[in-house]
Amino acid sequence: MHGRPADISDARVAAALLEEWALAAAGLEYLPVGFGGYHWLATESAGRRWFVTLSELDAAGGERAFADLAAAMRTAAGLAAAGVGFVVAPLPSEAGPAVVRLGPRYAMALFPYCNGVPGRWGEPLTGSDRLTLITMLAELHGVSMDGVPVRGLDLANREVLDLSLRERGSAWAGGPYSEPARDLLDSRGPQLARELERFDALTAEVAGDGRPLVITHGEPHPGNLVRAADRFLLVDWDTVGLAPPERDLWSILTASGAEAARYAELTGRSVSAAAIEFYRLRWALDDISLILAEFRSPHSRTADTDVSWAAFRSYLEALPSR
Repeated sequence: MHGRPADISDARVAAALLEEWALAAAGLEYLPVGFGGYHWLATESAGRRWFVTLSELDAAGGERAFADLAAAMRTAAGLAAAGVGFVVAPLPSEAGPAVVRLGPRYAMALFPYCNGVPGRWGEPLTGSDRLTLITMLAELHGVSMDGVPVRGLDLANREVLDLSLRERGSAWAGGPYSEPARDLLDSRGPQLARELERFDALTAEVAGDGRPLVITHGEPHPGNLVRAADRFLLVDWDTVGLAPPERDLWSILTASGAEAARYAELTGRSVSAAAIEFYRLRWALDDISLILAEFRSPHSRTADTDVSWAAFRSYLEALPSR
């Protein structure tokens, strides 16, 4: 996130690091990176560095969200312990868990600092990079372990999409982007409704195809890759979970077919075109629903809401006219 959390100070983060991880931070620098979490760089007096992540929990489902995040972090730690070398896993606290509560609204985790070049969302990958990433995902998808969260096929905020489509003819309140979002949705509503119908049809097809569930990262895009020496590291395991393999593959495959062929060679599994289309569409609809929930709630204009607005416009303007 570009903006800092208004109710969490650096001093409170430093105190939690000392209390929960026995880490005395000589320096703490807020990092305006990523989307959906808050991050700091912590430095010890000896010069060692650490990456701190603060996740905001849904007020209505805070306990459920915390339990899900804790299960995801246990899975990441288990993958690293099993020898999956590209996993950047959280460090256990002094009490054992890798995720701790920081007040009622937040959860905190600590990670080793990765020496490398971080990628950026939307950054193009070379053909060689794509094949490297396919090889990593094939390894991940071949691991079996207990306690992995299951990631269903449903949209995160389907009810927000349906409600917004029904109410796009009435004024919205919440903040500076409420009415612009409604105006844009009003003009693009029929296209969005058709995409939801296509999503429902694909959901039924993917749910009924009997494909095995594998451990998926969920978001293996360039923004979650760190190029370290001659290899990639994969960060941000918050959404790790059991799902069809196409959950990880949809954004990596190209029309050349080289990546799909490599995946099939490594795993013995063919790639489902329907599942690829499903997850590509689901990504866009999930983002649209989350942004609508943000803009229909109290908000102000910030660097983060500006990013949300740009993404919202991009998604809706790209909806097909079919």
